[in-house]
Amino acid sequence: MNNLRQEFIAFSVSTGVLRFGEFTTKAGRQSPYFFNAGLFHDGATLGQLAQFYAQTLLDSGVQFDMLFGPAYKGITLASATAVALAGKGRNTSFAFNRKEAKDHGEGGTIVGAKLAGKVVIVDDVISAGTSVRESVDMIRAAGAEPAAVLIALDRMERSGKDGALSDNSAVQEVAREFGIPVISIANLDDLFSYLSGEAADPQLAQHKDAVAAYRTRYGI
Repeated sequence: MNNLRQEFIAFSVSTGVLRFGEFTTKAGRQSPYFFNAGLFHDGATLGQLAQFYAQTLLDSGVQFDMLFGPAYKGITLASATAVALAGKGRNTSFAFNRKEAKDHGEGGTIVGAKLAGKVVIVDDVISAGTSVRESVDMIRAAGAEPAAVLIALDRMERSGKDGALSDNSAVQEVAREFGIPVISIANLDDLFSYLSGEAADPQLAQHKDAVAAYRTRYGI
C-alpha cells in the first residue's frame, strides 16, 4: 500500500468518514464498515480530501481536459478537486448537472464549463453505477468523451444480491461497459492492510476479522 493510500485511509478514519461496526448497505448487506463522504463537510477536511483526489488523478496518468461532478455529492467533489489541481499547477475547468432542467436564465441541466474534450467524472463511490451511466450519457450527448471515473473508495465487492451475485463488482462493470478506467484513491485491500498494519490502533484492529470475513463472502 503506497503512502497516499495509507494516508487517505487514516484521514478517513480520523474524520469519522470511515467507521467500523454493523451497517446495512444499499444492497441489504450487513457490512462491518461504512464510508460516508458526505461527512467531509467543513473547509479543512474538504480541502484535504480534494488534495487526495487531485494527486490520485495526476498520478494515474489519465489524459483529461476537464472534470464533471454528478449531482449531488459529485458537485462539491469536482469543484474542490478543480481547486486542488489548480494549486498543483494544473488549472482545469469543471461542470456539474442539475437534477431538473432550468427553464430560465442560462437554462438546461449543465452548469459550469461547456462539456468538451476528455472528461473525468468525479464521485464518492460506485454502488450501482447509475450516476456514472447518467453522466456518460450527458457527456457523450454534448459531443465530449468520458475519460475516466475518479472515486474515493472502491469497496471491491460483487454486485447484486445474495442468491444472484455477479462475478464482478460495480466498479468493474462500469469500466467494462464504457471502456474507461475507474480510479480510486483507496480500496478494500488498502483498508484491510491498514487494519493489519503494525501501527494500527488496537481499537481498530479488532475489526480486521470481520472485514476479512466480509471480503471473503462478497469480495471480487
